[in-house]
Amino acid sequence: MDDLPALPPNFAQALLTWYDQHAAALPWRGQQDPYRIWLSEVMAQQTQLATVIPYYERFLAAYPTVQDLATAALDEVLKLWEGLGYYRRARLLHACAQQVARMGGFPSTLEGLLALPGVGRYTAAAIGSMAFGLRAAVLDGNVIRVLARWLDLSDDVTQARVQARLWRIAESALPAERVGDYNQAIMELGQTICTPRQPACSACPLATLGCRALAHNTQAQRPVKAKRTPPPHYQVACGLIRDEAGRLLIAQRPAEGLLGGLWEFPGGKQEADETLEECLARELREELAIEVEVGDHFISVDHAFTHFKITLHAYECRYLRAAPPHDAPQALGCQAWAWVGEDELSRYSFGKADRLVIEALRTRHQRLF
Repeated sequence: MDDLPALPPNFAQALLTWYDQHAAALPWRGQQDPYRIWLSEVMAQQTQLATVIPYYERFLAAYPTVQDLATAALDEVLKLWEGLGYYRRARLLHACAQQVARMGGFPSTLEGLLALPGVGRYTAAAIGSMAFGLRAAVLDGNVIRVLARWLDLSDDVTQARVQARLWRIAESALPAERVGDYNQAIMELGQTICTPRQPACSACPLATLGCRALAHNTQAQRPVKAKRTPPPHYQVACGLIRDEAGRLLIAQRPAEGLLGGLWEFPGGKQEADETLEECLARELREELAIEVEVGDHFISVDHAFTHFKITLHAYECRYLRAAPPHDAPQALGCQAWAWVGEDELSRYSFGKADRLVIEALRTRHQRLF
């Protein structure tokens, strides 16, 4: 690891020359507005650019400035974010906008950027280099892949000591000028040329500069990552709980934690030695202090989170009563609750699994009417 070669002096210039000819036309390119750069970077974390672009454009239409985003209600921000996933990003986005608005604008130093909610080393470097011309390297999955192949790195890139060395190498390669363009160039090379599978080495601007993986034909084995253990798979039950008017009971998840602030059909994870119906009845007592009559199974949907998977089983339920002495549900394990008609569900922000249940409800409604 310690005897890795330095990147050649013409490494950055070759990337910039390629970037000038092949840079993708992205809506946040070609300007130095830190708000737009920050918004695009947060949205692009673990998300394909083709998915990001329409969300980015809708956000800018709704919130043209960071002050507009800061004064928006979090529920509105979550609804506009719906479908983009990793909802913690949206909550931190809103919190960061509020802090920036109080400060009167984005800080122009790495230290100041790193102090913002949700802004880590990569995001601070991206904003700093692109908006303010700071000499700061980026290191994301794309850059790691480019560097690991260039160096033919056989070490596990998920290890902290290896990433620390890659940060130093990335910083050593920064050009004297156009750092922001260079950072975008090396990331775009990883997105379009030095791809995870079947990289287009013949089209790579670095191919003739001494890429070690290309010379050793080890592109498919780089970067090296430790094998992950299979993620756990949980069974989750939720209730389509109706009152006498046919309205559905929905609950808002706590602000912090997984899917914080989103709405859901109430329920929870199945424990050992209980049926899904028993699980649902127990969860509803714990979450809302209500009794229901669990009826027919409606639908089961699968969904994968970052570190685990779930199968969500939705059951039709009839609301019976609230636990004495109350005459309505209680927000014990949730932030809030509401009775809503099926036609009102679109006003609320839901996670992917619950949206699949809503889609099935709409399909059934269309068949019936």
